[in-house]
Amino acid sequence: MKHLTGEIFNSIEIRFTVLLLSVLFFLVSCATVDPRQVDVELKEEPPAQKSTSFTEALTNLGMMTEIYGVETLRVQSKDIADNTGTAGATGGEIPRDVTEMLKSTLNSIGGKVVFIPYNPAFIQNQMVTGYSTFENKTIPDAVITGGITEFDRGLETRGSNVDVGAAGDFTGAPKWAPSTTVGAEYSEGDKTGLASITVDFNMIDFQTMAGIAKMQTVNTIKVSKAVSEKELGITLFGPTFGLKGSIKKVQGRHAAVRLLVQLSMIQVIGKYMMVPYWNLLPEADPDPVVIDALKKSYYDMNEAARIVKIQELLFIQGYDVTVSGEMDQKTLKALQSFKPGAKTIDKDLYLAVFQSVPITEDVLERRIALNKAYAEILEETDSASVAKDTKPQAPEQGIPQEAVEPSKGASEVAAAPPSRAEEKKPSKEKKTSGAIKEGLGGRMLTDDEW
Repeated sequence: MKHLTGEIFNSIEIRFTVLLLSVLFFLVSCATVDPRQVDVELKEEPPAQKSTSFTEALTNLGMMTEIYGVETLRVQSKDIADNTGTAGATGGEIPRDVTEMLKSTLNSIGGKVVFIPYNPAFIQNQMVTGYSTFENKTIPDAVITGGITEFDRGLETRGSNVDVGAAGDFTGAPKWAPSTTVGAEYSEGDKTGLASITVDFNMIDFQTMAGIAKMQTVNTIKVSKAVSEKELGITLFGPTFGLKGSIKKVQGRHAAVRLLVQLSMIQVIGKYMMVPYWNLLPEADPDPVVIDALKKSYYDMNEAARIVKIQELLFIQGYDVTVSGEMDQKTLKALQSFKPGAKTIDKDLYLAVFQSVPITEDVLERRIALNKAYAEILEETDSASVAKDTKPQAPEQGIPQEAVEPSKGASEVAAAPPSRAEEKKPSKEKKTSGAIKEGLGGRMLTDDEW
């Protein structure tokens, strides 16, 4: 029995030795394991267009300004930089200057928003070369100012570790083994850190250089970084084999600042143009500044103006209504879809209809059609007004002026022209009577008809 046991152990020893020598020979002959043949491959990716979670919202904001028919906003920006000084102290952990981010954001909105860059040196140089002058240059309505105002590092640091190990002696180990110990160890460690970045933006009136009340935003974003390590070790009769891995991830500070800039511009432009921009943002609440402004505009309008505004909003949404300024059955039926039993336009109903307009291409097409109808009515009104007010004029030579209107005396013919205030005073009939008298819309057109 003892003789048989000795032969078994000798056979195991021979096999283990052969296996160990084979493994060593394989490792030495393998080029990937040879330390002299170390190499690394770089992952190459083609360039791609930068897109963020607010890219679509910026485009839709431009469409929203056209759908709601607001006036054009010509906006300019000052240099936007890091006001905390952290960018220089940390080697550019956050951007030193975000002006180009702001320019790209404003210029991407489109619609009724016109971006005017601020570059006096460029304009001056172009004037010196004779390529350009100040003629035909667009004057801004407002200016955006601001900067990075906060960067707090190390707001929160957390760490955790897990260590597990087990070992034992194997009494039946071969005599040639350097140790009779068999064991295993596993460890895992995690560490996370949190920082905060804040940007401030304000809107200034270009003519007065005074701040526009409540046209400002202060937004903050939390950025984090994390490190994780794992290690596994196995001890088998002396030799130890192990695996170890680690990874470190840092949330991009520059990318986070871009998100802050884009969100801030959606907010401040939406406030200024008094549109429900929060419908473009995920899980956003109505802006009290815009809601208060809408309430004020509701109180400033008379009943006919409120009806016209509601009929416009209903028409561009596809309802079968006529923009006439009268509460007819079609308008009443459309309003009752928002508020059952509604018979008049109260404040809550006005706000509900105003915020319900979808931002789609179909709605934009109906707004364009409505604007064309208004333009045709105004053109007809202007033509009729000119034909009514036009009087025969005498030529410079030949027939005397008195012969044109013989019933009037010379003093009446030479009457003074109207004052400048009278020339600028708009005609009420020109603005409203056409739309109220003739009416617009009437039914919801099909896609083919549009």
